Amino acid sequence: MQPHEDDEKSNHNSPESSSPTLPTHERVKSKDDTRPAIMATGNVRYARYILFALFGIIVIYLISTSSLPTYTEPIRDSAGRYLGKVKGAHEETPSDTTGDVIKPITTALATEPTSPNPKYDSHDELTSSDPSEKMNATFVTLARNTDIWEIARSIRQVEDRFNKNYHYDWVFLNDKPFDDTFKKVTSSLVSGKTHYGEIKEEHWSFPSWIDQDKARKVREDMAQRKIIYGDSISYRHMCRFESGFFFRQPLMLNYEWYWRVEPSVELFCDVNYDPFKFMRDHKKKYSFVISLYEYVETIPTLWDSVKKFMKKHPEHLAKDNSLKFLSDDNGESYNKCHFWSNFEIGSLEWLRSQAYIDFFETLDKDGGFFYERWGDAPVHSIGAGLLLDKSEIHFFNDIAYYHVPFTHCPTGEETRLKLKCHCNPTNNFDWKSYSCTSRYFELNKLEKPVGWEKEQ
Repeated sequence: MQPHEDDEKSNHNSPESSSPTLPTHERVKSKDDTRPAIMATGNVRYARYILFALFGIIVIYLISTSSLPTYTEPIRDSAGRYLGKVKGAHEETPSDTTGDVIKPITTALATEPTSPNPKYDSHDELTSSDPSEKMNATFVTLARNTDIWEIARSIRQVEDRFNKNYHYDWVFLNDKPFDDTFKKVTSSLVSGKTHYGEIKEEHWSFPSWIDQDKARKVREDMAQRKIIYGDSISYRHMCRFESGFFFRQPLMLNYEWYWRVEPSVELFCDVNYDPFKFMRDHKKKYSFVISLYEYVETIPTLWDSVKKFMKKHPEHLAKDNSLKFLSDDNGESYNKCHFWSNFEIGSLEWLRSQAYIDFFETLDKDGGFFYERWGDAPVHSIGAGLLLDKSEIHFFNDIAYYHVPFTHCPTGEETRLKLKCHCNPTNNFDWKSYSCTSRYFELNKLEKPVGWEKEQ
């Protein structure tokens, strides 16, 4: 509580005040004497404040300049895309407008004429192939517009694990025109060029020699017996198309190699080399990652048609073929083993060869795609097994793959760790009793990977 002004005046004039009263001249003298001291003290205080401020400014300046990167002109390609910085420059991590962090591109990729999209980071090493040495190859996918989000997932898998470094094209095929959404989404995900083809009606319909009534009764019977896809017309068109027509589509005629990709597949491991180049350099023409036995109910007369072909065209049979992979009695019957064709890397020139065309047309004329339910997997497998030398068929242990319900997870912990795999080895199908991969190894006198016994 502040004292009242009148109280203060009365206190100063009171005779009871303890302070002695000095003469006027002495009071004035005392006041004049203390003024220089007060001014000196104030000047020192102000100087101290100024020194503290200057010191603070210097410290802030030093801290801020030491944290700022030295700017170095970035390397860009002819299209203006970021490739990295000059060697020796401070490695500042740039980011795009979405806020996604972009890792610096390695020197090996920076010199690549068709540099990767900045959103992709590079592998630590590309062990076996130079991305600049691309093959005449493409991915190929048969899909409907309604498959867009399933195929988007597959594309993302392939791009992240492999194609972000190689930028191979992607061909999409459909019996109907692709819509704008499908094209926009897929083209945004693929690092190479995308192409969209509509299948001719003659390649996706009943051929003239098929008895429609007979085919309908077969579908009804299979539906009653609950045979998978037994009552489906579109599935039969798909199997026939994949068996004999996909490689003859106008867009596919531009390429020599293909990698088939289906919706909702997964790649579990990095692919640090170019499988297309591997196939070429090692004289391979067909490859697989999963093999198994076919449903016998879907192919009761397939081998009869195959034997007809072998008798009619012995000139097409390879001398060192894989008949023993397909038959346990020297060709009298089919043991149902086949390579699972939803994953394939192969030669388009082989599929377009006269040998394979004769093989397919023999089977097609017998009508088993519609009178039974022949799949493209046994057709491709039997074709490769008979028309190619066994050395021309390759098993990719290091390309980890999933398509419902089977998984191929590379055998060997060292391989899985090196390739940054995220698959569970206990799910690996290769050495299970229903797999035919052991038969492939035995036929080719190959040593099974270390640790295969633990995955049986």
